[in-house]
Amino acid sequence: MADSTVRREQQVKTRVKNVPIAVTPEGFWCCPYPGVFHKTPKSQAHQSKHAAQRTQQSNERQNKSSAVVEKESKPSSDCLQQKISVGFGRPETSDLRVVVSGKEGVAVRMGVHKSVLSEHSTFFAAMLSRSQTSVRSIDIADCEDVEIYVETIGLMYCGEIKQRLIKQSVSRVLRVLKVAEALGFRSGVRSCLEYLEAVPWTGDEEESVVASLRRLEREFGASPILKRVVSSGPPKQPNGTLTQIIDLVLKNSDERGRREMKALVLKLLRENSLITGGAGDVCGETLYDSCRRCISSLVLIAGDVGGALPDTTAQRVALEVDNLLWMMQIMVDRRIADELVVIWAEQDELAALHAKLQVASRHPLSFITARLFVGIGKGEMLPSKETRQRLLQTWLPPLIEDYDWLQRGCRSFNGKAVEEGIGRTILTLPLEDQQSFLLSWVDNFLKAGDRCPNLQRAFEVWWRRTFIRPHLA
Repeated sequence: MADSTVRREQQVKTRVKNVPIAVTPEGFWCCPYPGVFHKTPKSQAHQSKHAAQRTQQSNERQNKSSAVVEKESKPSSDCLQQKISVGFGRPETSDLRVVVSGKEGVAVRMGVHKSVLSEHSTFFAAMLSRSQTSVRSIDIADCEDVEIYVETIGLMYCGEIKQRLIKQSVSRVLRVLKVAEALGFRSGVRSCLEYLEAVPWTGDEEESVVASLRRLEREFGASPILKRVVSSGPPKQPNGTLTQIIDLVLKNSDERGRREMKALVLKLLRENSLITGGAGDVCGETLYDSCRRCISSLVLIAGDVGGALPDTTAQRVALEVDNLLWMMQIMVDRRIADELVVIWAEQDELAALHAKLQVASRHPLSFITARLFVGIGKGEMLPSKETRQRLLQTWLPPLIEDYDWLQRGCRSFNGKAVEEGIGRTILTLPLEDQQSFLLSWVDNFLKAGDRCPNLQRAFEVWWRRTFIRPHLA
């Protein structure tokens, strides 16, 4: 709370300028236009010459609230203080003057009523009861928010405070809430809380609202409002909710809806991973269960080739592969994709059925293999040596068989990245295994040329390791 003092009323000679304020039948509602509080001393001096002309007009508004800008009779050239005089209710019945001075050279003199302030504010009730003599004036110095201070006192004269807050911004109501709390204006605090409970918050406003409500949680019962962002019950594991969301995405067949929801969920999970440090126990089990179901579906689809139309088979395979690739990217982001390499390397039955599928139906399977090789080559997955060997043995031949079609028929296929990934995966194996896979590649490359992955860089590394390094040693 700003510093406050109680003193007797003193007469000050001033030259005044009328400033219009919004007036309701109840009396004062809102403070002068905010720009009034931010006028510079220079603009004040420029406008002071018109003050005498408007003084006569202000006298005609005897039964209305008014706000006036004052300038002391002989201001110092070093510092001109902006002064505003505000009347509440019926100014002629005012029995107390409150002067609020801001830190930016703004001072507001308010003509108020002791009965109103004592009834609504514990702060003013204490100030008025502290002095044994009749209090005529209260000074509030170094006020941080003069404009809102004046508006909050004006709210004490209003019957329906919450209605007066309608169409105000959340940030402004938070400022009113802070001042109302400091003044012990309990009905004002409750009205602000009712407003905040009903109005939507933007992302930027949410943290400010939560921080303000935390202070009032016990005394004013702000907990119901916080339920918007914090569950009231005991903490629950989010696995069930994540399972439901992932299942909804996987089962949906609308292309646009799937594309947009996959991108949204992937982005949100990435944000969550950054906050939790990449912990994988939140949705790892859920993802792997879904991956196993997708792979089982692929085995059933591939085994039922004769009983389904080619176009239908291709669509079903593409849908399941798209689901697997999406979940694989989530696993890579969360650094839990190692087990997926194991699962895919063990799919001997699916790899055997690969040759029986038409090209349009089988090439999506090679997309999964290619993505795994890219991940291993980049260090995004760290499977064991045995897993890497089995992956190459099981799925490299089908990938080589589909490679020409993937290059020509799929715009999203990045051949350079796939070739780099295959070569790096081979080079992580013992030298004898490198030789076995690369000599097999040479045979295919000599027969197919550009229709085969180009592993020449990996072949050069293996050559130097085999024929040159022994002599260097």
